[in-house]
Amino acid sequence: MNLVKHVVSLFFLFIILISCSKGSASNDNTQTAPSNLVVTATPSIDGSGNVSFAASASNAVTYIYEYGNGIIETVAAGVVTYRYTTAGNITYTVIVTAKSSSGASISKSIQVTVNVVPSAPILVFSDDFNVNGTPDAGKWGYDIGTGSGGWGNNELQYYTSRPENVIVAGGVLKIIALKENYLGSAYTSARLLSKGKYSFKYGRIEVRAKFPTGVGTWPAAWMLGDNIGSVGWPACGETDIVEHLGRDLNKIYGTLHYPGHSGGNANGNTIIIPDATTAFHTYSVDWSSTAIKIYVDAQLYHTVANSASLPFNQNFFILLNMAMGGNFGGAIDPAFTTATLEIDYVRVYQ
Repeated sequence: MNLVKHVVSLFFLFIILISCSKGSASNDNTQTAPSNLVVTATPSIDGSGNVSFAASASNAVTYIYEYGNGIIETVAAGVVTYRYTTAGNITYTVIVTAKSSSGASISKSIQVTVNVVPSAPILVFSDDFNVNGTPDAGKWGYDIGTGSGGWGNNELQYYTSRPENVIVAGGVLKIIALKENYLGSAYTSARLLSKGKYSFKYGRIEVRAKFPTGVGTWPAAWMLGDNIGSVGWPACGETDIVEHLGRDLNKIYGTLHYPGHSGGNANGNTIIIPDATTAFHTYSVDWSSTAIKIYVDAQLYHTVANSASLPFNQNFFILLNMAMGGNFGGAIDPAFTTATLEIDYVRVYQ
């Protein structure tokens, strides 16, 4: 009987010891919960968007960063550098959670203001026309023939690829219009295009040019949608980077053509550049999914809001030409003999 009592006593003692052990573990978990969480953030001043974060807490083994832009990252030591990419001067609320090995946690939020400067655009296509002779065949092809070849506008020139009409000399591309009888036309000129060789979607295109005098001349640098062969014009979209008319010297045209806004109803504007025929100027278009902006040198003179409903969200190719007469060029001076469009360079940045 005494033996039974002894066994029962030992059993109850064992139960008490287990209970004490469990209570002690619970107390240990409470004691190892993180505390004293400190978080610092040091934004870079170079516009890169980098921010150096440091978090420390007693009893913490991992740190979870919520950067305020939907990105969450777990960091073992609490020290991390994160790069924000949205351009502008933006304030983010960053939440840092410190966790212990038992899973207990503590959180703290801070605000950090980050300045992100957009990256400088990269030159992706260029022709500086520095090699004398014919234009670079890897970049430019030609439209050959008259308006019946598909470009219309009642123009009077015959486009050729002869050196008499197009040549690179002295660091510039020269497109030369001539009064001459040629295959049934009274004038010749040239039209270069990058179709099938280079096209692009969005970016900045620059054309540095000097325009000729001569009533009836109609030089231009412009772009057409790659899909013109399947949808036609104006459904393909047309961006006139710059146009000039010999009958209205130094008046610069920047224009977009698309369904509902083409021909005489196109979406464009003009600006007067007093020395457009005696000096080189940079004519450019900034093109994005939200806007198309037309400049001469650094002066913005026309903006069109872009949207998914417009045809300006696909690849476009580049054209350089000088037409004679036609619907826009007007009557040609009977005394006209020759005129030269000079282009210093064509560059595309993205």
